[in-house]
Amino acid sequence: MTDNFPMDLALLLAFTLAVLVVSVTPGPDLVFIGANALASGRTVGVVAAAGVSTGLAVHTVAVAFGLGALIHTAPMVLDAVRIVGAGVLIVLAVAALRSSKEADGAASEATPPARSLTRTFGLATLTNLANPKVILFFLAFFPQFLTVGPGSWPVTAQLLVLGAVYVVLCFGVTGTVGALVGTMSDRLTPRTAARRWLGRAAAAVFGGLAVRLIWETASP
Repeated sequence: MTDNFPMDLALLLAFTLAVLVVSVTPGPDLVFIGANALASGRTVGVVAAAGVSTGLAVHTVAVAFGLGALIHTAPMVLDAVRIVGAGVLIVLAVAALRSSKEADGAASEATPPARSLTRTFGLATLTNLANPKVILFFLAFFPQFLTVGPGSWPVTAQLLVLGAVYVVLCFGVTGTVGALVGTMSDRLTPRTAARRWLGRAAAAVFGGLAVRLIWETASP
């Protein structure tokens, strides 16, 4: 900690580097963003990344104000959220399959049907919130970078700062992934065969994430 800044700048730099490493590690959020980008293009991919980042912000606030422990002791609430999330993902998988089948008989259609950006944002946020491992990760990860000593900020304030850094950096990484994958999809979608296989790939990803949520809910 410096005399003018109530957090240890070395710890904050270490935290930033650690977050960058975590952000580029493939996980459910990155897969969900990529699947949306494949299915509907660049804009939807970036909006999905924004939704995931919103979920991360909610987790940050929960941890900062001590709600993490409360949520951890009420697994039935998380189970309900995960079940809803699994149902939504199954619906998305079915929709993606239908889209891939429609591509067989729509060779003249140059672009796929537009997907609601508001709906995509909400589903991405829900998918992130439905993963209790995020808040458990925050509870284990953030305390390692707290500054303790005279003149330092309260723990709640420091957790909010760390969470803000985490959310911004994660959106930078995942938004870039969504844009790149979506750009590839935008260039391929005029081709009927490409649309068909992209739809099937997206359906497989959504279905796999739904199975994962159901499995984690059923596991003791």
